[in-house]
Amino acid sequence: MAKNSQPIAKRCKALNVSPAAMGYSKKNTTRNPKGNMRRKQSEYGLQLNEKQKVKFVYGILEKQFSSYYERAEKMPGKAGENLLILCERRLDNVVYRLGFAQTRRQARQLVSHAHFTVDGRKVNIPSYQVKPGQVIAVRQKSRSSALFSRLTGEDAVFVTVPEWLELDRNELKGTVVKMPERTDIDFPVEEHLIVEHYSR
Repeated sequence: MAKNSQPIAKRCKALNVSPAAMGYSKKNTTRNPKGNMRRKQSEYGLQLNEKQKVKFVYGILEKQFSSYYERAEKMPGKAGENLLILCERRLDNVVYRLGFAQTRRQARQLVSHAHFTVDGRKVNIPSYQVKPGQVIAVRQKSRSSALFSRLTGEDAVFVTVPEWLELDRNELKGTVVKMPERTDIDFPVEEHLIVEHYSR
């Protein structure tokens, strides 16, 4: 499986993404303190930056991202919004959004190691697209591990779950209530620039 090993803090700064959007509350970098004082970007540079931002946040590599865009173009509605929704529906992102993992990177690893089920069936594909009505749960064998036991009880960390998901903390499971919408994307992105980039 291809692995994205880009340094978090450095890439966040370069792409103007808050580390909080990645699940890192304390990440920062002091390298190149005048790095924001750059020349004005070209139109192509702005388009490329937005594409790289979304790929980086969701941990998607170019081949799969291009495939998502081709699929988004064929769907009803706006291609840019469809693209973001396809990214948001990934199983690793859902695991992160439900609070079962602290970052999307960790969520991707946990899914790959088969710690989750979808509708009772083991799924170890991070890019699996969830659908309304499906239930994502921590596998019974994995619930006793320290990683997941911290999610229940009085000392459990509070997680703000988006409206399209519903969390049952005690049962360590979440339900996809409806399809995500554009307003559910939790970081700033100008998706029309990505559409322009692929339309060149």
